[in-house]
Amino acid sequence: MSSFKIAIIGAGSVGFTKKLFTDILCVPEFRDVEFALTDLSEHNLGMIKSILDRIVESNNLPAKVTASTDRREAIAGARYIISCVRVGGLAAYADDIRIPLKYGVDQCVGDTICAGGILYGQRNIPVILDFCKDIRELAEPGAKFLNYANPMAMNTWAAIEYGKVDTIGLCHGVQHGAEQIAEILGAKDGELDYVCSGINHQTWFTDVRVKGRKIGKDELVAAFEAHPVFSQQEKLRIDVLKRFGVYSTESNGHLSEYLPWYRKRPEEITRWIDMSDWIHGETGGYLRYSTETRNWFETEFPQFLKDAEKPIDPARRSNEHASHILEALETGRVYRGHFNVKNNGVITNLPSDAIIESPGFVDRFGINMVAGITLPEACAATCISSINVQRMSVHAAISGDIDLLKLAVLHDPLVGAICTPEEVWQMVDEMVVAQAEWLPQYAHAIPAARERLSKATVKTRDWKGVARREVRSIDELRAEKDATKLKAAG
Repeated sequence: MSSFKIAIIGAGSVGFTKKLFTDILCVPEFRDVEFALTDLSEHNLGMIKSILDRIVESNNLPAKVTASTDRREAIAGARYIISCVRVGGLAAYADDIRIPLKYGVDQCVGDTICAGGILYGQRNIPVILDFCKDIRELAEPGAKFLNYANPMAMNTWAAIEYGKVDTIGLCHGVQHGAEQIAEILGAKDGELDYVCSGINHQTWFTDVRVKGRKIGKDELVAAFEAHPVFSQQEKLRIDVLKRFGVYSTESNGHLSEYLPWYRKRPEEITRWIDMSDWIHGETGGYLRYSTETRNWFETEFPQFLKDAEKPIDPARRSNEHASHILEALETGRVYRGHFNVKNNGVITNLPSDAIIESPGFVDRFGINMVAGITLPEACAATCISSINVQRMSVHAAISGDIDLLKLAVLHDPLVGAICTPEEVWQMVDEMVVAQAEWLPQYAHAIPAARERLSKATVKTRDWKGVARREVRSIDELRAEKDATKLKAAG
């Protein structure tokens, strides 16, 4: 088969780019593929290129690796474009967590919906549309855009509806949930089958079978409650299973942010979270983890280079969807996975314009979604609440309408369970002012927001005082960033 080009935007995410790269090279037909890496950080690009070059050399492959901070150069002629970017980095992300916490909105991750996820989408969507413009102008005709970046549904919605590019959103929540279910049921490789459907980060295992035998709610509940680890780490998730009748793909911490019942009172939160790891519900947990490990690849770089000398082992190919999708499209070998696409009636009781995550099959003809899925009513109701927020958030990001942005935040389930309209209006003003450098579509609205804040009447709390673990401030992160720049320059 003829070779082709893959562009990876945000390739400076060293560990994830290495995983995607080695996964793709596990496919025999892809040995001579060209990988074009692009990122804003020349330093990170240099690191990842050195690692990938070493893999190519050690495995005696004809694959080609290029790296450039010029995104358009990387996209030119590409058949597939993969994005794993975080617009604004940790500095902006700190505000996604820190500012809502002052208003009582307690988030563990804050990257999907809730106040943090909505503002994350406002930063990402203009950049996603820039990617799409480059793809339309420079990539191969019919090129596919594979989006790994959060907020998944909003980014994918914007790319399809406004970017006019063939886009697939990819996540690994379904795989991780299935691994848990296999473990509690003692299912071996190949014995677990399931249908999992909904929207990203609110996907539901509606049919679970082991060796063809259907597993009901009661058996799942009993197995989770008997597990020595999951019974403690996933208390909220198990409670939702008991009430909804189906298991969610998302971790205790993630799921708690999308529902209005578990994180709305500080004294209640401690009932549901587990502090053994951030992902089980810790306040600002992912920000803390990301901040503490943001330079992990610097210290691990020598080991990465050493590992790059080992032969590629197809048996160690990961369950990330990207390589399997490319293999199916290019070779015709059928792949079954779970993909984020526009609904268009696939899930019968969700809106047609929504971005769903649901089963599909890939072959040379593209992605063929399994149609006619109907979610349990409680699952559909929960998803629809989030979809309404996502829709308003996307439209606000496209139009730069700050009033619509405030309405989107007001309608978020968790925010609405905690904040008054006055608090929401002031919180959003504070967030857009703090993140102005990443929100060009709101430039016209920033001066008025700043003026309103100077006369603010809503009293906020000491965010450090209500956090169970300190959430680092944007000023601290920026100071560290500036110090690093000065050190590098010197």
